[in-house]
Amino acid sequence: MEIRTIHANGVEFAYLAVGEGPLALCLHGFPDTAHTWRHLMPGLAERGYRAVAPFTRGYAPTEVPADGAYEGAALVADVLALHEELGGGDDAVIIGHDWGAFPVYATAGRFRKAVAMALPPTGALLPGFLEYEQLKRSFYVFLFQTSLAEVAAADPAFLDNLWRDWSPGYDARQDLDFVRRSIGRPANLAAAIGYYRAMLGTTPSSGRYPEVDPSPTGPVLYLHGAQDGCLAPGVAKGVLDHLPEGSRAEQVAGAGHFLHLERPDEVNRLVLDWVGPAS
Repeated sequence: MEIRTIHANGVEFAYLAVGEGPLALCLHGFPDTAHTWRHLMPGLAERGYRAVAPFTRGYAPTEVPADGAYEGAALVADVLALHEELGGGDDAVIIGHDWGAFPVYATAGRFRKAVAMALPPTGALLPGFLEYEQLKRSFYVFLFQTSLAEVAAADPAFLDNLWRDWSPGYDARQDLDFVRRSIGRPANLAAAIGYYRAMLGTTPSSGRYPEVDPSPTGPVLYLHGAQDGCLAPGVAKGVLDHLPEGSRAEQVAGAGHFLHLERPDEVNRLVLDWVGPAS
């Protein structure tokens, strides 16, 4: 898969692409890169899709956005712009993991099929997120609101240990190499942390993007690892109560937070069955 570039929503995005056909947009999370979809993208291509995985705003080789915006509305605007600039139609599908799942929920009704992984919709997430055990797991969210964030996260052991805790037993050396290339420079690391600062309002909204309703308006397949060390599986309990009729939720046994990397055959099967062959 070669790295290409495209200009969308005022940002020069780099992306991986494979296949020909309707667009299958694959969105990564933190601390990760477009390479996270290296197992799924060939499967999508075999089903007749053009699988595209952008490095999201601030993650090199995508540029750090000049507007400094990392709020959810900016991520949604990116997705809609990428869909248009990449020539996506009504037959396009969208798949997102971790931070990449947020714009999936907000745009699900605009895509033929939608898949979200490892981050339940806000209504399902909030009650469990505030429980003591989950707050311990989410220490980094609160660390990232402080001036110590960049110093702590710049230590190579910090990202190593996040991956170790979030996906116990998974050999993440290749993924961590990709991550360091992408957010190893101070400006890119600050951008990745900026998503969390915008999330809790430590940095004010850019004001450029109108508020978006994160509630999905179309069915979503939701997948969560049974050994997720980032967001405990219990946080996703009752997820279907917060998704539209026709949605489906599956827990993937033997997988942690990066379930699509840890159990690629199982996750590929679930995703490809859900999206079906390209029309």
